Amino acid sequence: MFENLSEKLNSVFRKLKGQGTLTEKNIEEGLKEIRFILLEADVHYRIVKEFIAGIRERAVGSEVLESLTPGQQVVKIVYEELTRLMGGTRREINLSGQAPVSVMLVGLQGSGKTTTAAKLAVFLKKNGRKPYLVPADVSRPAAIEQLKKLGSQVQVPVFPSETGMKPVDICRQARVEAHKQGCNTLLLDTAGRLHVDEELMDELVEIKTALTPSDILLVADAMTGQDAVNIAKAFDDRLDIGGVILSKMDGDARGGAALSIKAVTGKPIKFVGVGEKTNALEPFHPDRVASSILGMGDMLSFIEKAQAVVDEKKAVELEKRLRKNQFTLEDFRDQMIQLRKMGSIGDLLKMIPGMGKIKQLKNLEVDEKELVKIEAIINSMTPEERRKHGIINGSRRKRIAKGSGTRVQDVNRLLKNYTQVMKMVKKINKGGMRGLGRGMMPF
Repeated sequence: MFENLSEKLNSVFRKLKGQGTLTEKNIEEGLKEIRFILLEADVHYRIVKEFIAGIRERAVGSEVLESLTPGQQVVKIVYEELTRLMGGTRREINLSGQAPVSVMLVGLQGSGKTTTAAKLAVFLKKNGRKPYLVPADVSRPAAIEQLKKLGSQVQVPVFPSETGMKPVDICRQARVEAHKQGCNTLLLDTAGRLHVDEELMDELVEIKTALTPSDILLVADAMTGQDAVNIAKAFDDRLDIGGVILSKMDGDARGGAALSIKAVTGKPIKFVGVGEKTNALEPFHPDRVASSILGMGDMLSFIEKAQAVVDEKKAVELEKRLRKNQFTLEDFRDQMIQLRKMGSIGDLLKMIPGMGKIKQLKNLEVDEKELVKIEAIINSMTPEERRKHGIINGSRRKRIAKGSGTRVQDVNRLLKNYTQVMKMVKKINKGGMRGLGRGMMPF
């Protein structure tokens, strides 16, 4: 996400920071480069013009030129202007009103509405809501079956729509059924077309009039760039949408749509789709995205991901065990499972400030299969072997390798790495960070 944009912008900032003093000429050259970078990223030309003008106004004044760290001040200004451009603050989905409230998902065919409906249901469930999925796209029978299948996967009830029914009738009946089942949020997966047309809009307006949804969210494909912005404007003109969900953001290295939509339509991006899994929908935080684009990392999102998977009581217990050098292979496996729940390790590293700039980590691809292999090896051990790794002799290693579908060398490597980690933990417990430093000395 934003990889190309981030790399090019940071190249400009490195040049600016490398100047002993900044002059108006230096800044103008930097702004010219930023302008080209944003246009290349498919940001709307009018937005680029206004964005550059806003930075120029602040950057050529005393705020920068008289600063002790002018290069850093320019980065700070760009960060603040980027944040403002994308909406400033996080905008929540609107769920106000008498239950069950309705949320309409609209968009063109192929934008990812149906999968996004299931992802949104997962997000709402995590946040204490009781969603009810409503397949209202009768023009595409596969969409009804797809949503029913997804609903079953995420354990969310789905209204039994049929192709012969009118979409507005489906939505009305679904509201009655949701009330009976104690669900408080209807997610309406409406029809799409290959392009915006009058028939589609009339159908959506009819549903809107009948159900008065608390929010209308446009699902737009981020990879279509300026097309996504134009589509958002067209839907907003007829439906007065409440916000946008940008799908397929993980495949968009440019980021033009994300940077343009709020400024062009006045409507905020509320969520972004960052993968195919049903939990791959994230709230959109303009300040965090701006921080990530400028290579500052995103520690808040990292912490939230950790909090979502870490059991606090277990964490306290684990700390006690570490202090007593009682960290077993079973503990090691459990921690690894929790880490994998947080997502791709490569993506997690990029959230930590400064990590994205380390050359060795830039193209790092963590082989998730290796983690699966380690888990399989530990699972093939007996409970006693996991607690007392010292008893694992040659014959046991062969049995473990066979049971996990790996080689004896893989088992040996895991045990060696685990032993080294435990030696390090022991030194930390014994002498704090100084103990760790002595343990890492080659002499």
